[in-house]
Amino acid sequence: MRVVEIFKGNKRDEMYLYVDQKEGLKSIPEDLLVTLGNPESVMTFPLTKSKKLARVKASEVLESIERQGYFLQMPPVPAALAEAQITAMVKAEQQLTDAQSE
Repeated sequence: MRVVEIFKGNKRDEMYLYVDQKEGLKSIPEDLLVTLGNPESVMTFPLTKSKKLARVKASEVLESIERQGYFLQMPPVPAALAEAQITAMVKAEQQLTDAQSE
């Protein structure tokens, strides 16, 4: 288990930087901070390998933080985002249908 802090920047939507809360941003390469732009903390939470995250495996985040001191989550590509939205809409429609038939 590691306490992780997530930062977002102001230069690119949906780009997030995960770091160990104790270390913060002090070991992040300067060029990465410039790419991120004005980092703002958005969340801090305990992360274990079994924790479910929306777009990435928790084990990947933890391994990357251990190896290089951070994990950078890039924005989804437009096609992947559209596919995720379609999947969510289909699931919601199925749930609505199921609820109506009960």
